[in-house]
Amino acid sequence: MTLAAFNQLTPTEADALIRPAADIDRWVEAVVSARPYSNVEEVLSAARERALDWTDEDIDAALAHHPRIGDRPSGSSTEAGMSRGEQAGVDAGDAALAAELHAGNRAYEERFGRVFLIRAAGRGGREILDELNRRLDNTDEDEIREVAEQLREIALLRLEGILRA
Repeated sequence: MTLAAFNQLTPTEADALIRPAADIDRWVEAVVSARPYSNVEEVLSAARERALDWTDEDIDAALAHHPRIGDRPSGSSTEAGMSRGEQAGVDAGDAALAAELHAGNRAYEERFGRVFLIRAAGRGGREILDELNRRLDNTDEDEIREVAEQLREIALLRLEGILRA
């Protein structure tokens, strides 16, 4: 979609278009209501700024739409398609890695009470597993900060992909 087309969408259409980037109501509403934008970088800057004050509740709501690392999301939703593309670097054929990721995901969920989130785009499975294991040693406060930053990175990559498609 071109930026000009995005700027011309109704608020409802624009909301539906960018919500798969991060399903956080007030963030989507803020990005949509700040239109028109003069270039994609301006949209991304505004989106990043509006993501800096995400609450723990915002993050947990957005995480409800993210699959576990190593799980291939099924379905035809935009979010599922984005997740499949982002996790392309995780080799589903590596049974040992898949087992380690599964065990790591379970340990993380037991430790922090939420799904492990990482910007998987551009990362391989081993790097993701190493990060998962490192983050298991985080304090709760440090981890929520890392989750928020990873979610922001994912949201901005997705938003940029939507607007440059």
